[in-house]
Amino acid sequence: MEFKIVKIVKPEEINIIIGQAHFIKTVEDIYEVLVSSVPTIKFGVAFCESSGPCLIRSDGNDEELIKLAEKNALELSCGHVFVILIKNAFPINILNQIKMIPEVCSIYCATANPIEVVVCETEQGRGILGVIDGLRSQGIETEKDKHDRYTFLRKIGYKK
Repeated sequence: MEFKIVKIVKPEEINIIIGQAHFIKTVEDIYEVLVSSVPTIKFGVAFCESSGPCLIRSDGNDEELIKLAEKNALELSCGHVFVILIKNAFPINILNQIKMIPEVCSIYCATANPIEVVVCETEQGRGILGVIDGLRSQGIETEKDKHDRYTFLRKIGYKK
């Protein structure tokens, strides 16, 4: 058994969702959910098939994001894992719909932060043990920090 850290490659402003599913139709079902949930969303999705030809299956409506999703999925090469890269939307806009797809088993992360994925490799294959999402905590928020958070959420329209 060998442990590896796989750094996800993506532009800073792009959000990513990494999860695990169990069926080849995952790519098509995620596509349908994304385009029907947020009409202006741009995305690429890639899925690591873990039986048969064991290919990276992909789709989307933005060629650059599709290629980047494929690259990250191939680097992970973990059974039944999917990678979704999105712009013009936030994970909060689509996460519940993705979770409701019958073949989706779990979500590892949904973020715009830098991501490192902890992978375990055995003779059989690879699996995700966990995700390092963003940076280490630097302290506890002050009253000014609370005010800034409150103001920011209202500025971007997520609170009134």
